[in-house]
Amino acid sequence: MSRTARLFRLMDALRARRLPVTAAQLAAQLSVSVRTVYRDIQTLAELGARIDGDAGVGYVLRAGFFLPSLMFDEDEIEALVLGARWVQGQGDAELARAAETVLARIATASPRDLRDHMADTGLFAPRSSAPAPGAQNLAPLRSAIRRERKLHIHYTDVAGASTERVIWPVALGYFEGARVVAAWCELREDFRHFRLDRIAALKVLDASLPRPRRELLPRWREHIERVRAAGPRGLHTADKN
Repeated sequence: MSRTARLFRLMDALRARRLPVTAAQLAAQLSVSVRTVYRDIQTLAELGARIDGDAGVGYVLRAGFFLPSLMFDEDEIEALVLGARWVQGQGDAELARAAETVLARIATASPRDLRDHMADTGLFAPRSSAPAPGAQNLAPLRSAIRRERKLHIHYTDVAGASTERVIWPVALGYFEGARVVAAWCELREDFRHFRLDRIAALKVLDASLPRPRRELLPRWREHIERVRAAGPRGLHTADKN
C-alpha cells in the first residue's frame, strides 16, 4: 500500500469515530505499527488536519477538514443517512462499507460536526436477515458496468431452461425482492433483463463493450418505451429469456 493510500485510510478511520481512538486501535484496524500511526498522524496534522489528542491518550478528528464549506440542511442530512442505511441493507458488502465511509467523510467535512446528529437520525431502512438472492454477483456486476466490460453468465430463465450468454451490462435495478441487470444479449441480439437470482455463475471478461455505455443507455431506454407501447404482450416477448 502506498503512503498516500495509507494516509487516506487513516483519515477515513478517524472520520468514522466520534470519540477518541488510540494509536493501538488505529494500528490494528489499518494493519500497521503503532509507530507508523504516530508518524502518519503528525503528517496529517502538518497538512492541516484538525486532529486533537496525544500519544497514549487517543485522537479525534475535528470537523472541517478538506471541505470546510460543505453545508446540509435537516432534510438533506436525513436523505443522506436514509439512503446510506438503505444501501447497507442490500447485501452488497463493498457498497455497504462505501456508504458508511461516505457518511463519515460528509459528517467531518462540514463546519459543524454532524456525527452525533447523523447517528441520532430517526429514519431507518429495513435490513434482511438473509442475503438477497444473487447478492454474491453484485460487486463483480457493478465493476463490469463501471469498467464497461462484457459478462459471461450461466442463466436459467423463468421456464427453467439454462443457457450460457455473453451480455453487455448497462444498468442494475434494485427492485423489491429482486435485483435485475439490463443488458444487450449477444445470444438474442437485443436488450434483455436478467434477474441476479437466476444467474448461476458470472464472469467478468477482459473484452470491452463494443459501444460505450453512454450510447447503449439511450438505446435501452428506447427499447423500454417500445415494450411499454406494445402492452403486456410486448413486455412478455421482450423479457422472455
